[in-house]
Amino acid sequence: MNQREFIWPVRVYYEDTDVAGVVFYANYLRFYERGRTEWLRSLGWEQDILIDKGLAFAVAHVDAKYLLPARFNDKLLVKTRIASVRRTSLVFEQEIVTDDEQQLVVNKATIRVACVDMKTMKPAAMPDYLKEEIARDWC
Repeated sequence: MNQREFIWPVRVYYEDTDVAGVVFYANYLRFYERGRTEWLRSLGWEQDILIDKGLAFAVAHVDAKYLLPARFNDKLLVKTRIASVRRTSLVFEQEIVTDDEQQLVVNKATIRVACVDMKTMKPAAMPDYLKEEIARDWC
């Protein structure tokens, strides 16, 4: 597997935290979504263009590990790597690290997204041109 990774910076806003100022656990999924969306955008694909073509990516499975708390106003990096490309899905390995010299791992996850037909909401084959571009450049 190619270890090429896409990195997207995020900052923890007040709205991302609980009353103690710690990132609410579900908000890590939002950070991961931003990383995947910006990765796709870096390839020249906007999700609304795919939707106009009748396709979308939907999260099918998440395995997340919470290792350190992130807090209000922390600067973080969302790292995104492709673990596998299949006919109807992508598996991402993502992690969130502190945006400093140490780059401590705050959270890491394996996330499988399925390509779905927007009319039926059932799995659909990824367009060959997209699948080939991802496999060529990221795997």
